[in-house]
Amino acid sequence: MTDLVIHPIGEGALSGSVPVPSDKSIGHRALLFSALCNGKSRISGFSFSADNVSTADALRAMGVRIETTGKTELTVEGVGLYGLRAPDKPLDCGNSGTTMRLITGILAAQSFPSTLIGDHSLTKRPMMRIVGPLRSRGARIDGQPHPKREGDITAPLQIHGLGEGKYLGPIEYESPVSSAQIKSAILLSGLFAHGATHFKEPTLSRDHTERMLSALGVPLRTVGTMVELDPGGWNGQMPALDMEIVGDASAAAFLLVAAQIVPGSRVVTRSVGTNPTRTGLLEVLRDMGAGLSIESLGERAGEPIADIHSWTEPLRATTIGGERVARAIDEIPIACALAVRASGTTVIRDAEELRVKESDRIATMATVLRSFGVTCEELPDGLRIEGKEGPLEAADIDSHGDHRIAMTSAILGLLGRAPTRVRDAGCITTSFPKFVATLRGLGATIDVVDEAP
Repeated sequence: MTDLVIHPIGEGALSGSVPVPSDKSIGHRALLFSALCNGKSRISGFSFSADNVSTADALRAMGVRIETTGKTELTVEGVGLYGLRAPDKPLDCGNSGTTMRLITGILAAQSFPSTLIGDHSLTKRPMMRIVGPLRSRGARIDGQPHPKREGDITAPLQIHGLGEGKYLGPIEYESPVSSAQIKSAILLSGLFAHGATHFKEPTLSRDHTERMLSALGVPLRTVGTMVELDPGGWNGQMPALDMEIVGDASAAAFLLVAAQIVPGSRVVTRSVGTNPTRTGLLEVLRDMGAGLSIESLGERAGEPIADIHSWTEPLRATTIGGERVARAIDEIPIACALAVRASGTTVIRDAEELRVKESDRIATMATVLRSFGVTCEELPDGLRIEGKEGPLEAADIDSHGDHRIAMTSAILGLLGRAPTRVRDAGCITTSFPKFVATLRGLGATIDVVDEAP
């Protein structure tokens, strides 16, 4: 087990210009679509985060040839829509809910059976949200009863296959929650269906799947929060990809917030994706009076990119809720760190989705904040956080195997009056393998402690 010991930065500051890992969400989709394309795709800027590697390994197990051709470059030999073959053992999705949910959308349409498994955390994640709509269009999927959510199921998932000559049917589905994973699973299943796919969500979740499908010539139409995929008249052929993945806005968020709460800091994150469905935290930063500048660099593979400059300014409390939460759902934990240094009371609402992430992030963040001596109240759908001046208490934090909890705790540890320990921090490789090295390069002092389990 790997722990981190974070030393207070004291009178020091964070300073520098750094890259961030490539966008994990786009990385999953680039792999999946490349596998279903015809011909050899080239993906550069790939981060090799643990989650993305889980997707690559699952595709390899179904006969897709994926080769590492450089430090951050892959080639993928596409097998076409109907070229996947039955795996000879369960597909291990590791800690990646995105891997499991998106691949389920593909496997639900195959003739062969398959099984999806994951680590301890993934076997507690709700899966009926994708299984229900997929079943309604003809998929045959079973799972284990969820230990805490009556009527829900979780991994392992058994996907029984449709059999030869059978296809999924059309669907009109209105999702009760805004979720790019639900949307993507249903759209992926729609590539193979006989009939149209109509999907609607309460607010627009990240749209990387729609952008990529459109670029590949798939007959897709979007109107507000509704998307339609109608394969009628489409030849089912997608050309090979040649793309460079943009920097991950969710990873950049930790560094941008660190620059806000460590006095005197100035940090630049380079070539970060600024897709409007992912910029909720940037809007929160502006609302709170943060020092922030976005230097546009145009587009890369259909995604806007920019260098983002962040520097310390006095912060004021705000309310985070509504559609903005959907565009900042992965950044809410680190937004809590912003709230710690804001003047007043910050309220986070409409974030029930955080209850079913790698951990219950609402409950876990409440525990983390209290460990640092911060006054907060846990709400059913969020948190109420009182801003705090001066050094924070030294804390001993259990990450619960959640990479975003671990990284948020490490950032808060920089403000401690004594060293902070973050336990089970190896999970950080899920999304930001060079997190510690990057923070050290900016001026932080962090020890990595490996202990026997």
